[in-house]
Amino acid sequence: MDLLRFRDNAANRDVISLFSGAMGLDIGLAKAGLNIVIGQDFDPACVATMRANGHKVLGGDIREIDEADLLEQTGLKQGEPFLICGGPPCQPFSTAGKRMGINDPRGSLFMDFIRMIDYIRPRFFIMENVKGIMSAPLKHIPLAERDKNDPEQQLGTVLDVILSEFGKLGYKTVYGLLDAVNYGVPQFRERFVLIGSRDNEDIFLPFPTHFQMHQDPQYRWRTLNDTIRDLEYDCGECAAFSKDRLAYLRLVPEGGNWRDLPEDVRKEAMGGAYGSGGGKVGFYRRLSYSQPSPTSGETPSPPRAPSIPASPTPPAPERRPRSSLPCSWGRGIRAHRPVRAGRTCFCRGGGRAAVPRLVRGPRP
Repeated sequence: MDLLRFRDNAANRDVISLFSGAMGLDIGLAKAGLNIVIGQDFDPACVATMRANGHKVLGGDIREIDEADLLEQTGLKQGEPFLICGGPPCQPFSTAGKRMGINDPRGSLFMDFIRMIDYIRPRFFIMENVKGIMSAPLKHIPLAERDKNDPEQQLGTVLDVILSEFGKLGYKTVYGLLDAVNYGVPQFRERFVLIGSRDNEDIFLPFPTHFQMHQDPQYRWRTLNDTIRDLEYDCGECAAFSKDRLAYLRLVPEGGNWRDLPEDVRKEAMGGAYGSGGGKVGFYRRLSYSQPSPTSGETPSPPRAPSIPASPTPPAPERRPRSSLPCSWGRGIRAHRPVRAGRTCFCRGGGRAAVPRLVRGPRP
């Protein structure tokens, strides 16, 4: 393969998207002027959603997809794609999970992401993941049992392996932790982002465009009021709160949580969690229209769970928890509606999704 001829395709802006999910990366890159030639995902609901929105998609397990076949479907040759992007499944590295056992990415779908890049040789790649990937050890052992002399138990060793694998392919890389709220998204959502360049070109992470405090209002953090207030009465895919849950929520003000409940009902409302450790700030939480949303995960909690957030103002909390539609719109996936996907499927796809506005980059 003649690597020098790659530069002849400088005008090419074709992108291959892997682990596309709810198309967060795809939407952002398309808004930035790139051309998503094909997407890929294992989840049938995500595949159906992409097809319904006019996207070409290759469904199925990436471990069973031949890299040459994938490239052939794009009509491109090796070295021609501008970018490969994707977020290999990240649950083992998530700080929200148990992070137990072996975290070695060399035994995960990450290596299929590597395999595709190694064969296709795009000019650039973008990999996004949970922030926990930056501190995850290759071997997760309870703190009290950790052996300081075992290098695989050291924090950050998973990231060391990831960087090493991309280094073997000859890609120059930069990485960091980006919070979507600093880029005009009304949600606190920290993501690990890794960018690679095949031709040793200068690459960098985007500078923040929005701030908690700024003299110019257009550069301040965006809030839920800016984005989803018009959806207050649009139930979308949702479930109903339990009768007991509603009774407690009526006592919580906008932006409040269980600590705002009358003292004589707190213990009853919290049950066994009342005496447990931690701040439990998410319990009986009512969102605030004057603030960005907290991070939402991919697994929809049952309506009876005290940790599922409620809409900011009545009467909505008397009808529903926050539905999957406002959840995704608050993240910026507003133009794409789910199809043939129930609440669980849509939350799973949306919960994994990157934030389009963060991917697109700064723009008025």
